[in-house]
Parts: sequence; C-alpha cells; structure tokens
Amino acid sequence: MEQTTVLIVDDEPRVLDALEAILAADFRLLRAGHGEAALEILAAEEVAVILTDYKMPGMTGVELLRRSHEHAPSAVRIVLTAYTDVDSLMDAINTGRIYHFVPKPWDPNELVMVVRRAAERWRLERENTRLRDELELAYNALRRETEEARTRPLSFEGLIGVHGGLRDVVALVRKVLDADTSVLLLGETGTGKELFARLIHDNGPRKTARFVAQNCGALPESLLESELFGHVRGAFTGATGERRGLFEEADGGTIFLDEVGEMSPAMQLRLLRVLQEGEVRRVGAAAPRRVDVRVIAATNVDLEAEVAAGRFRRDLFYRLNVFPVVLPPLRERAQDIPALAEHFLKVYRERARRPVSGFTPEAMRCLRAYPFPGNVRELENEVERAVALADAGRPIGTEHLSDRVRQGPAVAPPLTLNEAIEQLKRRMLEDALRDCGSKTRAAERLGLSRQSLQQMLRRRQP
Repeated sequence: MEQTTVLIVDDEPRVLDALEAILAADFRLLRAGHGEAALEILAAEEVAVILTDYKMPGMTGVELLRRSHEHAPSAVRIVLTAYTDVDSLMDAINTGRIYHFVPKPWDPNELVMVVRRAAERWRLERENTRLRDELELAYNALRRETEEARTRPLSFEGLIGVHGGLRDVVALVRKVLDADTSVLLLGETGTGKELFARLIHDNGPRKTARFVAQNCGALPESLLESELFGHVRGAFTGATGERRGLFEEADGGTIFLDEVGEMSPAMQLRLLRVLQEGEVRRVGAAAPRRVDVRVIAATNVDLEAEVAAGRFRRDLFYRLNVFPVVLPPLRERAQDIPALAEHFLKVYRERARRPVSGFTPEAMRCLRAYPFPGNVRELENEVERAVALADAGRPIGTEHLSDRVRQGPAVAPPLTLNEAIEQLKRRMLEDALRDCGSKTRAAERLGLSRQSLQQMLRRRQP
C-alpha cells in the first residue's frame, strides 16, 4: 500500500530530524525549513497532512496553513507549539484551518496517533469525494437517459402486439391521430392506457408540443384543482406565488387524464367547462385563460353505470366518449406474452446487470397459461422478480416464477351444452360492450333491444 505523504515544517533542523525519526516508519515525509519553502512543495506535491511549527520567522504556522488552502485544500493541518497564544490557535481551529494542535514537548506515541488519525481522515474524505463524483456522474447519465426516453417519440411499429393481439386497437387508433377529437381509453388496470395516450400524441400533429399526464384519483380535490388549472398567489395557504396548471403546460399539446371516473362532481364541472369553452381559470383568479389542448381520458370503471347511478355527469360523459377505445386484457392476447416477457427480460437484465439467458419452455408455458388479472403490469413485475432470482448465465425456469403463475389456473371440468351456450352468450356480450363502448350500440350490434340487453346483463350478475 502506498504511503501517505506528510509535510513537516520547522525552522529548526534538529526538530525536523526528531519528527522524521518518529514518523518515517509510517509515512512518506517531505521537509521544509520555512513557510515559503513549504508552499513551493505544496505546489508540486500532493500532501495529505501538514505538520508545522507555530512560531517561525517570516511566516507563522497559522499563516502558512491559511495560504496552503490554495495548493492543498484537502490536506489535514496540525500545529506544533511551545507557546500559549491560545486565542490565535482557537481562532484558527474554529475557522476550519487547523485539525489539531500538539504542545511541545510532545509525546512521540501521541504525536504518531494524531498524525495517523489525520491521514485516515484525509483518505476518507478523498474516498468520499471520489464516490460523490461517481454518483453524480451516474445520476447525470441516468437523468439524461431518462429524459431522452421520455422525449423520444413512440412508434406504433415498436409496439409489442401491433401485428398480434393489439392489431384491431391500433387500426382503430390510427383513424383518430390527425383529429382533435377527445379519446376515451377504456380497459382494465395495467392494459397500457397511458402508453396509447402517448402513442396518439407522438404520432399526431401535436407531437412537437408537450404531453402531460395526471392520475385524477391520486390527489384530493383541492390539490387536483390546483394541479390541473394552476393558482394565483394567496389563493390558499401555501400559495406563495403564481403557478401554471397542467392544462396551461400542455397548451398546443395533449393532456392525459387517467382514472377520470374518480373525479369529484365539482371537478367534473370544471373539466366540462374546459372542454366546452377551451379556457381554464386558475384557483383564485378573476379571469380565465384560453388553452388549446387535446384531452385523452382513461378509466377502468363503467362510466355509463356511473352516469346511471348519478356519480358521473352525463354531459361530461358525452364530451369524453366521442371516440372510445377499449384496450383488451392480456388474457385475450396471450399470443403476445412471449414477446412481452422477452422485452421485460431484456430491460431488467440490463438494469440488474444479470446475464440471464432467457426462459425455459416450461416457464414460458406457465406464463402463457396464466390469466394475468393485473395484465401487462403484472407480467412485468413477474419477470423483474424472476430476473432477481435466476442464476447468472442460466435461463428463467418455473422455480423462479411465483406460486400463482407456476401452479396456473385450476383445470375446469368439461362444460355441458347449456353451459357452453351461456359462455358463448357471455363472450359475445363482452365483445360487443368492449368494441362499441356503450350499451345502446352493443344492443344494436347484437340485434337486441336495450331492455333485453339489460336483462341479460342482470342475469350475469351473481
């Protein structure tokens, strides 16, 4: 191990000889007989510890240590003194220029211990600086990578399932790309509603402007109002200045309102005004502001049922439901599971720096057979967990999957004819509701009256 360098400074050669005799076994020593010579050494050498006499002709030890910051800012500073100018020493210590002072005559063992501790402090501070610099570089690189990924336009051709289970959805979405029509994305949690909102924005005429997203169920009403519409100074406690809301941030671009069914009645009314008038009013402001924003909303609840129950405004529903798009659950597009699993494997293999080689056929069969009630998000979590458990250089096997995926769905007994007919009816009802987006249009597609459709839906409920 390379020895730490210590600079010893004293105007008496015999004192330097004594210090060298005590410290030479533990440190690489440099000598200087006065302050100017010490500064010249510091300008040329990296020094961990400066050990200097306090009283020297020309330049005192404290003055030397003060001037040494220019050449050796990280060096640890120690003063040797036979004088009792306590005030000067304490002032120097309190201002951070001196780590320790040792009175003359010194105890050799105590002196060695003090210098050792000073050298260890220097090494720790240097290591901390190195780690801090590395972390800052890594953080900046990750921030740049995240920002590039966030701003990189999404392409339909890079979408897994574009030629598989999402083929019909993509064809439908492409028809509305160039319009300013409001889009309502419907589907279960984890089906990729925000991803499709980004695709609509990135492939439409507003792609050069901002895309902003807000989960409407994640904030209480007062905070959501400020987040979406902004506020003026003094509008409420803590409003120390003006703030633009997300609608103003997205002016000329797109705003994605996830879980729009969770909005309170008051917020529903304010959103309706934005859609009707094209203007927003900051909380506490007297005048509205014009905005040009495309709204894409999403929900996993039945908004028609919410309207019927009086929990969602009918007029807002019609404003949002201009172009409904239903995203299929993963269990209805099981053909896409292998490609999705391989994609997530690549992501988490690189992130965890674990050379996992793939999936065994048995593991992939388990993934394809599992219904994934959490949809794509659940599959992603499953693969992330498996990568963490798998051995480096080996594929993911069934032993790396969670119990629920490994055991798979229970095997059902064969259906009777009546059960098979009921299952077919149920599937046709679900397909019609998903594709049409409303019960009236679904009834027309199935050749039923709305009342008959309602009766069939009630019979399906437990």
